[in-house]
Amino acid sequence: MTKQFGLVGKNISYSFSKKYFTEKFQEEKLDKHSYENFDLESIQEFKSLIKDNKNIKGLNVTIPYKQEIIPYLDSLSKTAKAIGAVNTIRILKNGKLKGYNTDWYGFYHSLKPLLKLRHKKALVLGTGGASKAVCYALKKLDIPYTIVSRNSQKKQLAYGEVTKELMQKYKIIINTTPLGTFPNIENKPSINYQGFTCDHIAYDLIYNPETTAFLQEAKQRGASCINGYPMLVLQAKKAWKIWNK
Repeated sequence: MTKQFGLVGKNISYSFSKKYFTEKFQEEKLDKHSYENFDLESIQEFKSLIKDNKNIKGLNVTIPYKQEIIPYLDSLSKTAKAIGAVNTIRILKNGKLKGYNTDWYGFYHSLKPLLKLRHKKALVLGTGGASKAVCYALKKLDIPYTIVSRNSQKKQLAYGEVTKELMQKYKIIINTTPLGTFPNIENKPSINYQGFTCDHIAYDLIYNPETTAFLQEAKQRGASCINGYPMLVLQAKKAWKIWNK
């Protein structure tokens, strides 16, 4: 019997996970393991996906379903509950579905080695499921943060408010939005890129392309740049451990 794993998302043909796990299964000679992309037009299709694929042992979840998936699960880990987003699902022996979040772990351990004393505050661009995991990790690192969204709200800034002056107070700028993902590689969040300096860390959760328009702008001004690839590898390793508990 093949042990099946897969990724739930929308428009995910570019997926990192399928390539990563397929290669892992080949390297480790796990012949009876497979990894599929489950491209769902709507989250409502998730129920029949589970019903029709009895051999699924674990799933990853990506944009845009990290929050929408929660009502379809039987339980959540403490961390997933605290974050309010799920990117890993384990199918328990009794068939119940348990949600976890390994995004925060991947982000935490990829950002930590880059931190210097000057990196005291962060701006988090975006409000989706990935943003929630990033904010959780920043709390764990004792780094105060401010969220930037399309509209200015209580405790949140609008993109137009991210001025050159404001960026001097925030030396870590994190893009958690999908803006700039292949094929729309010219897109980027509308902040004032003149604010980047060599004291900044620019972190883009996107990994395709390797250097997004956001990172290009930051790099030109001397910022330390990192894309989402190291985070993805770390969260995938963590997901594999969860599935094999």
